[in-house]
This record gives sequence, C-alpha cells and structure tokens, in this order.
Amino acid sequence: MNQPASQKDIDALLKDISPLPIQGRSWPRWVAATAWLVLALIGVRMALVAGSPQGANISPLLAGSLVLLFTGLIVIAWYMWHGITTIDRDGIRQSWIMKRQVQWQDIHFAKFVPLFNSKRLICFTRRGRPIIFQGATPELQVAFAKISLVLRRRN
Repeated sequence: MNQPASQKDIDALLKDISPLPIQGRSWPRWVAATAWLVLALIGVRMALVAGSPQGANISPLLAGSLVLLFTGLIVIAWYMWHGITTIDRDGIRQSWIMKRQVQWQDIHFAKFVPLFNSKRLICFTRRGRPIIFQGATPELQVAFAKISLVLRRRN
C-alpha cells in the first residue's frame, strides 16, 4: 500500500532544504534563448513565404491558423524566458501560462528527472494529473532531488 510522506517527514525536508523560499529560473537561459532563436527563424521563413508567389496560394484559413500557432509559440517562449520556480513552506509553484502549483499535503509522491536541458520534478497528486516543475538553478535542482527522496513512492 502506498503511503504519502507524513507531516513530520515534510517538516524535516523543509528544514533540510532551508533557507526558504528557494527561487530561481524555471528554464536554463540557453534553452529559452534557443526557443527565441527558433521562433525568429520560423518568423523569417513565414514572412518570406508570405511575400512570395507561393504565399498568395495559401488559403486565408491556413494563414490564420499559422499566425495563431506562431502567437502561441511566442507566449510559450515568453514564459520559458521569464518563468520562476519557487519552493516555500506552502508548497511549490511556477509561473506559467496556467496555474502550476501544489501544496505539500497534496503531493502523493514525487520523482526527480534530471534531463540534459531541463531538470524536472514531477509531483503526483492524490487527484488529477501530475504537475511538472522545471528548475534551472543548482539550488532548485538540489531541492528537487531532496524532495524526490522524501516524497518517493512507498510500498
């Protein structure tokens, strides 16, 4: 039977990762800058095609869809550049398009995923789908690893 961490375990964890709050960039600068670079290349290509004879043959519905998709990518890149992840006594939160936060008592278990371009903490809650937090700073990454150790699945 899976048992979540006790309040005593969470209190010990918070003491171990102190001083709180821990706050830092969600995405490494190079990842966010690469996203902006790719968007610039896509934008230049779209402008070149729009100004060419092939661009005249594109349906307005398709052109509008491409502009909406491009706008969505710009919003995501903006949040990648400006995103901040915060760990405090209440829980974990990250500035993102949608609300991305979890309280300590709502976490059933957590898993640290140290990918090359993004270090992630996946928090599985008792209800709903998992919440994924990114952390680019060494302080966040160490805290993610410690959180994962304390809030790992228990059998």
